[in-house]
Amino acid sequence: MNTKHSQEVVHKTTIGGQSILEGIMMKGPRKSCTVVRKPDGTLAIQDENTTPLREKFAPAGWPVIRGFVMMVQSLADGFRAIEYSSHFLEEEDEEEPSGFEKWLIDKVGEGAVENALYVFSIVLGVVLAVGLFILLPAFLVGFLPDSVPHLAANLLEGVVRIAIFIGYMWLMSLIPDMKRTFRYHGAEHKTIYCYEKGLPLTTENVRVQPREHPRCGTSFLFVVMIISILVFSLVTSDSRVVQLVLRLVLLPVVIGLSYEVNRFAGRHDGAFSRALRWPGMMLQHITVLEPDDSMIEVAIVSLEHVIPEDKQEDKW
Repeated sequence: MNTKHSQEVVHKTTIGGQSILEGIMMKGPRKSCTVVRKPDGTLAIQDENTTPLREKFAPAGWPVIRGFVMMVQSLADGFRAIEYSSHFLEEEDEEEPSGFEKWLIDKVGEGAVENALYVFSIVLGVVLAVGLFILLPAFLVGFLPDSVPHLAANLLEGVVRIAIFIGYMWLMSLIPDMKRTFRYHGAEHKTIYCYEKGLPLTTENVRVQPREHPRCGTSFLFVVMIISILVFSLVTSDSRVVQLVLRLVLLPVVIGLSYEVNRFAGRHDGAFSRALRWPGMMLQHITVLEPDDSMIEVAIVSLEHVIPEDKQEDKW
């Protein structure tokens, strides 16, 4: 048996990451770092100091509320990392800006245009996700006859939501660029596992670690799907429009509760916790793929930049 692979976790960390096109963003308790593999093979590194939001706004650390806050923060951090990586992946023969683009840059400035596009991309991403995974299933189930019990309709809605989510992830895995991103996802997980086991962060040590990690964002999103079934079962309305509005209003509650469930499952190793983690771990077979050594190098560099001097700071 490979002792490196079987060694137990000795330090569960709050450090997490996100895979992006040709790179990885890691975030620790006081620092974040994005590392991108440039077309010439060298690494571009962007790191910055961060302050936990709960230190600026106390309710951000409260149970349930903290889950929604962290979700919003993760989305913003992820889009920033994607924006950073895109600068290195643009083709050298970039097309000349259109007349409208030149006019807009002249009027408001290039920086303002980039900021506007950044905000627009975040809003568009959130709207598409909410529409596809929350509103669409509710809309489709709304065509069921009124004689169908609310509980049964809500359960069917949850099944449809999960099916759409899994199908979406599977389709994404067929796109070459996304497949590479999912391989970077595997490098991120393996590197965090290596760190949690107290092993030196070398390519050899990281390579043999498991790909699936219990505190993965994919697992969290799957928990969101399950918790939504329970929460949405508590409210009902004869109006389809009101039903859709209620889904949106309750979404922060669903996300907050899902975070607490995922946090519990990640902190404990009993049979109940393993059962909670199992569906998400299986789904990671789609979204977390085997990396190559160059991807592992990116993950190691990114993680090394965010490890705090005091190990208690990033203890889960």
